[in-house]
Amino acid sequence: MTVAGNGARGPESAGSGAASTSLGTRAAPALAILIGSSVWGLAWFPYRILAQWGVAAVPAQICTASVAILLLTVVYRRSLGTLRWSWLLVGVAFAGGTTNVAFVWGTTHGHVMRVLLLFYLTPVWTALFAHWLLGERVGLRGVGLIALALGGAGLMLWSPELGWPVPNNPGEWAGVIAGAAFAMNNVLLRRVSQSLPDVRGEMRSWTLYLGCVVGGLLVLPFDGGVQSGQAAVSALTSSAATAAVALALGCTIALTNVIVQFGLARVPANQAALIMLFEIVVAAISSWWLASEGLGAREITGGLCIVAAGVLSGILPDSRRCKSATAGDAMV
Repeated sequence: MTVAGNGARGPESAGSGAASTSLGTRAAPALAILIGSSVWGLAWFPYRILAQWGVAAVPAQICTASVAILLLTVVYRRSLGTLRWSWLLVGVAFAGGTTNVAFVWGTTHGHVMRVLLLFYLTPVWTALFAHWLLGERVGLRGVGLIALALGGAGLMLWSPELGWPVPNNPGEWAGVIAGAAFAMNNVLLRRVSQSLPDVRGEMRSWTLYLGCVVGGLLVLPFDGGVQSGQAAVSALTSSAATAAVALALGCTIALTNVIVQFGLARVPANQAALIMLFEIVVAAISSWWLASEGLGAREITGGLCIVAAGVLSGILPDSRRCKSATAGDAMV
């Protein structure tokens, strides 16, 4: 009941308002992660557009990562002082740079869904890296999840014509490398949070994007080298549309990262891992609609096994198992 004259709410109204506020508070972080997953599921498309306009995958990744790091530097300049020299942060930069370069190159040159599903073999790599670097036990459930994910990958990749179930082209190998590096990045980030708690989250992202720029420059010779770089600079400087897409993509990546950081700070890791799988749904629909890419029954079955391994890694009630990696700090 509302008290006449002053707009104050009675107990029932107040309780309803509190429940609504609580619901909104719980929903906002999950929505933030969902937005991030949607962006990452669509990011392959503007990179392909840039490639068609003369900006190859690696130069495009260098450009967008540079925009992201400059934006983070301006917005979070007061947090720069929390950075510390550490080989852990060097590892984060290396693993993050490898993830992004391989992911962008793979989705630009390969079949989007196959590359993405191979990328989501992260529970396998996370379990192995966490056992090696963090001393975590894999356990029977972890072994089962690894078997399920690898079985799905084998089913998806095998064919009588091609023989052994291994990635069939450089794009698919890039997806595998990106997933392994992504898992390593997340394991290292956990070590950073334990060993360097004073380093702000946005500075971990800053370090990662720095790795993206350096890593892109290191592998540029394998993606056209100087000629590819010159063609990219020419395309960006001669076409306002090309420059606008690259700038918008870089800003979107940085903004998405900030939004996802908000969500990950407030959502349990297991729940976040499940929400992240929405990226596969978005990528499946967008690649079918925008690139006319489809999957056969065998590939769909294998992909479902990989997704199931990711889902189960997030819901199995075993505290000793290694958590599946989530896109905690940066992608694309």
